[in-house]
Amino acid sequence: MELHQLEAFSAVMSAGSITGAGRLLERSQPAVTRQIQELEADLGYALFNRNGPRVTPTHRAFLLYEEVERSLVGLKTIEQRARAIGLGEAEPLRAAATPALAASIVPPAIAMLPPLGHAPQFQLRSLSAEHVVHEVLTRTADIGLVTLPIGHAGLDIHWIAEAPCVALMQSGDPLATLPHITLRDLAKRRIVTVANRFRLRHRIDAAFAAAHIAADVFLETNASLNAVMAARAGACVAIVDPATGLGLPIEGVTARPLDCAIPFFFGAVTPAGKPRRAAVDALLQAIEHATRELLDGVVLHPPQQHDALLQRETRAARTRTKHPEHTA
Repeated sequence: MELHQLEAFSAVMSAGSITGAGRLLERSQPAVTRQIQELEADLGYALFNRNGPRVTPTHRAFLLYEEVERSLVGLKTIEQRARAIGLGEAEPLRAAATPALAASIVPPAIAMLPPLGHAPQFQLRSLSAEHVVHEVLTRTADIGLVTLPIGHAGLDIHWIAEAPCVALMQSGDPLATLPHITLRDLAKRRIVTVANRFRLRHRIDAAFAAAHIAADVFLETNASLNAVMAARAGACVAIVDPATGLGLPIEGVTARPLDCAIPFFFGAVTPAGKPRRAAVDALLQAIEHATRELLDGVVLHPPQQHDALLQRETRAARTRTKHPEHTA
């Protein structure tokens, strides 16, 4: 398996054709065709179904693509870093965060920092929670900002933030005139919310179940900003994390607190056992400051509270189920 074969595979996946891949790579079409054929022969299975000049990736090709892209990006990073070392330049500071946190908290945190000679460049990747954890564990990210649970060996948790979710709707919606929204206000409304059932979605579902309300989840999405835009279009009422709901204000959308607190938890993590540069510590402090400024009333818990916070929510859900009169 050669590097030029993997580059050809990645280019064909992006371009959708051998001809387009050749243009991207500045290689001839026969050369790209040969490299793909050689790669398929090495692997022992087909990566593309041919249909004239067009190709359709096989299921195996999609499984392989993510790994190839990660490796190619890693090689490019090594190349850039090698050149920077030769020029005596400092290493970039690499952050990874879930989309909501990457958009709402990390940019203002970076803006707070004074010029850092020991971190002349920042890199920010927006990823799923599981991929953020992977980036930090494999030390391809210096800092991760990720939703709970994050009780992985190999992570140093610096703090855990807790803030309540909010409801968002079109500004002309009658709900927008209310000081707060109860779950019963949403009983006959279409809901849009996040899809990951092992993180925030689990707590949203538990709150509705405890209130004995069958939520009409009309739309699920992997990004809370999508939920906000669906609410703006009038398709649904969104229930999202406060980083998105309050930190990314969008014209035509009104955010209202829920009177049944659905906590949103996220933490700042770094690779365990890895000495931290001054620039990493500076960004960690700036992220904490940006979190406090953005999320009014946020509580920052010590890392030792990770398991206790999750257990607290489990107990609270059971209590609400037994005593629904205490819910909204």
